[in-house]
Amino acid sequence: MRQLRLAAVRRSKRTSVGAIVAEVALAESGCGEREGHRRCIGTGVVKPVAKLVRFVVGPDGTVVADVGGRLPGRGLWLSAERGAVETACRRRAFARAARAQVRVPADLTECIERQLARRCLDLIALARRAHQAVSGCEKTRSWLADSKAGLVLAAVDGAPSELARMRSLAAGLPVVSVLTGAELGAVFARARTVHAAVAPGRLAGRIHDEAERLAGFRLRPVQPDLSPICTNDPETKH
Repeated sequence: MRQLRLAAVRRSKRTSVGAIVAEVALAESGCGEREGHRRCIGTGVVKPVAKLVRFVVGPDGTVVADVGGRLPGRGLWLSAERGAVETACRRRAFARAARAQVRVPADLTECIERQLARRCLDLIALARRAHQAVSGCEKTRSWLADSKAGLVLAAVDGAPSELARMRSLAAGLPVVSVLTGAELGAVFARARTVHAAVAPGRLAGRIHDEAERLAGFRLRPVQPDLSPICTNDPETKH
């Protein structure tokens, strides 16, 4: 009986590892979605897809944000900036581009922000499950010292001095600071996380691209947390 239980546990672990590997492969294959260029319907400027947000018009004429770029229908593209979307709504750019009457939801920009934040957090969570991400000041610094990091995540509401110090340690690596400590903490099963690192690779690249798009919609100032970040108490490390 004990041997049967052990065999079941091993099969479960193999299944879990296999599922994570498949998820990572699927996420990395999504890099193709972010390639190519499209014309912004607001400005007429051609930009990389990674710097745009795609929209489609639903059967009922409602404009729908397709941040994943997977919904059927003709795509309408706008710069990944809150101001660009608000201007397009005000100037009826969606109706002109679609050549039809459309309905634009009043909370369209907020909806985009929520979706982009969710995509960022889901990708970071995937990196964590695949052992491609660590959190905490000490672990992040260790990865930087050992050249294991390809991307650094810093809570937008962290202490400015700690953010500056981490940027210095990152030595040219991209540092993303757009998610709050509570949002990052939820990914790493903590109340709050201020620093994290992601291993180099296509998954890190996707996190960076999605965070850049999210930054265009997070224009509200955030009150920084001025409490100490690095301590010797494991319960208070971020």
